[in-house]
Amino acid sequence: MGDLPMPADRAGGDVTAGSGAVVVAHELTRVYGEGETAVHALRGVTLAVEPGKLTAVMGRSGSGKSTLMHLLAALDEPTQGHVTIAGTRLGGLSDNAVTRLRREHIGFIFQFFNLLPMLTAEENIVLPLTLAGAKPQHEFFDELLSKVGLQDRLKHRPSELSGGQQQRVAIARALMMQPHVMLFDEVTSALDPELVGEVLVVIRNLAREGMTMLIVTHEMQFAREVGDRVIFMDEGKIVEQGKPSDVLDNPKEERTRQFLRRTLQLDHALDELTIEEGG
Repeated sequence: MGDLPMPADRAGGDVTAGSGAVVVAHELTRVYGEGETAVHALRGVTLAVEPGKLTAVMGRSGSGKSTLMHLLAALDEPTQGHVTIAGTRLGGLSDNAVTRLRREHIGFIFQFFNLLPMLTAEENIVLPLTLAGAKPQHEFFDELLSKVGLQDRLKHRPSELSGGQQQRVAIARALMMQPHVMLFDEVTSALDPELVGEVLVVIRNLAREGMTMLIVTHEMQFAREVGDRVIFMDEGKIVEQGKPSDVLDNPKEERTRQFLRRTLQLDHALDELTIEEGG
């Protein structure tokens, strides 16, 4: 993929301390609506996605995780603040320039698979190249299929695939453009429990290969074992961040401890939980 250029604008502090961050968010604020009914989805979030690292983002529903992902993927625009992708600041770019930047640098995987039902798995996977008027290189395509384990499902349509297989098709489609960063927004939450593992294995293997990734997830054990960094969000802000072992096993903030206790991730959490707190 080659070396990435240095970000054009860097936020201060250790969050953006690494050189050549793939994606940098600086003081992102997103407000929907106006006046008393306005919803503040994000409140001044700053972070960097460093090359070769997997960052797991956690928090309760409504904490701003998906809004953050959409802003980082240039699928939405911030009310304040800015995003820099591969050295290019998004503000002021034309729609065509943003689309090209997103296509060339970012792979985005949604909670739901967003596959075209009339196309086969193979046709869905190569769709980005088809739209760009290009064809996949056979060696790369074969390697990609091996990564996601879909060699024997290429001629199947989405309705003939399990949820896990469909999500792996979506991952392969995103990887088809060889992005610099992969963004996953709760990609296992719509899957039956027995299918979660097959998707997480693919993501784990990508992490081992050095793919830069940001993943919104409730899979605590996965974040602990595979993640390089965990971010905990609440009410549109980053409340706590650090190494997975620190945030998940020894959280400093009471709001983080409360979330982990409610999700039964702390020792004796069920014994300590009350109906009011669990509700």
